[in-house]
Amino acid sequence: MSTNPYILILYYSRTQGTQNLALHMGRGVDKVAGIETRIRTVPPVSSVAERTAPSVPDEGAIFCTKEDLAECSGLALGSATRFGNMAAPMKYFLDSTADLWAGQQLVGKPASVFCSTGSLHGGQESTLLTMMVPLLHHGMVIQGLPYSHPELNTTQTGGTPYGVTHVQGKDHSSAAVLSKEEAALAEAAGQQLAELALKIRGVS
Repeated sequence: MSTNPYILILYYSRTQGTQNLALHMGRGVDKVAGIETRIRTVPPVSSVAERTAPSVPDEGAIFCTKEDLAECSGLALGSATRFGNMAAPMKYFLDSTADLWAGQQLVGKPASVFCSTGSLHGGQESTLLTMMVPLLHHGMVIQGLPYSHPELNTTQTGGTPYGVTHVQGKDHSSAAVLSKEEAALAEAAGQQLAELALKIRGVS
């Protein structure tokens, strides 16, 4: 496994909208020399007690370990929105990180959040704000999206100062396709998170 610093892009997605935001954020990280991208997901939570998830997903990113989280130089946390909050699988994973909190392993590291909703007013901002709460408990430095990114003023789809978002809408044939503004903001968020992580590490 690489010993280079990396940004962990950790997401949960069912219909690929949040996943595509994660991939575009990774492209933004890749624009910054000296730091790598590590994209991970979390397994779904089953309502059947006897059911267990496979150790390796059938497709997409591999499942995140607590070591992936503990050793990252920065974190981008993304989730599909459920009733104005993060999805249960992501909350379940975060609830398992009390040992990292006790060991103060994430203190001072930068983090950003992102999400996807089915409608324009489907709870994006409340989801982003509540996703920040456990990261603040971990002592992470939260980074938003400044209005120096012109897409925040022109977007008719996703994009907020609290983090990157995607609006899937009703057209399921293209629901996961990011708008031009969403894609640009996602890449910008990944790039600025990587740059901040290197600054915090003392790398100019």
